[in-house]
Amino acid sequence: MNPEALRWSDEVSRRLQRLTGLTGRSRIFDMIEAIKENLDDLEDLSLAEQRLIDIRAGKSETVPLEEVMKRYGLEG
Repeated sequence: MNPEALRWSDEVSRRLQRLTGLTGRSRIFDMIEAIKENLDDLEDLSLAEQRLIDIRAGKSETVPLEEVMKRYGLEG
């Protein structure tokens, strides 16, 4: 595992300290969990932004929701 140095704002530091007091878990544990929890969202956002760039540049096309639902038998 690679160590990383992080600089937190005073507000984030206070919130982490409060959470540590409430849960009894270590500060490091809570930091790692917060990062892991949000990493998926950040990766999804990056993919969505790239997809939008590709659509606007004409490199990719959209498919209407109705067509996707029909294609996969999800019509209701």
